[in-house]
Amino acid sequence: MAAAVTDLRTSSVKIVVSGGFGVGKTTFIGSISEIEPLSTEAAMTEVSVGIDDPGVRSDKTTTTVALDFGRITLDPTLLLYLFGTPGQARFDFLWDDLLDGALGGVILLDTGRVEDCYPVLDYFEQRDTPFVVAVNRFDAADHFDLDEVREALDLDPGIFLLECDARQRDSVKEVLVVLLEQVVRRRYADSRRRAG
Repeated sequence: MAAAVTDLRTSSVKIVVSGGFGVGKTTFIGSISEIEPLSTEAAMTEVSVGIDDPGVRSDKTTTTVALDFGRITLDPTLLLYLFGTPGQARFDFLWDDLLDGALGGVILLDTGRVEDCYPVLDYFEQRDTPFVVAVNRFDAADHFDLDEVREALDLDPGIFLLECDARQRDSVKEVLVVLLEQVVRRRYADSRRRAG
């Protein structure tokens, strides 16, 4: 009797990690990627003074100029690819390509620079892409309750808002799980609407 051959085809899904400049996108992807993440970090030079403002984190010396990339194997047949957007408006022409085909997105937020999040929220909402907002808790940042953050962002009650530490793998994993659960619920609701 011949052994059964199982045809395991690998599928992949794409998640985009976005947010303002210096919010922790590169760190977020690096904390969970099973491969050495691809990062297009470049040194910040005097030319970027007044353009790339690291805010209170003046120790930041690099900036993403194209994208960050990481990978997670969810099971032998499913790969999750993470793409990080650059945080500066001068690189936003790359965002359409990075978001193309994405299952959903994580928008990282720094409570010290809430205003940097507004254009990112608008971008994802205009493209009707499912997303969650994750408040990256920096050591020196002001701490605000999530209800205060939701109010400051005027965030729809249906959008998940949670805290994370982009340096901690388990924290990043939790954010991704919440996003994937939201995507599944949304797709299920959409399919029921189409069927009914």
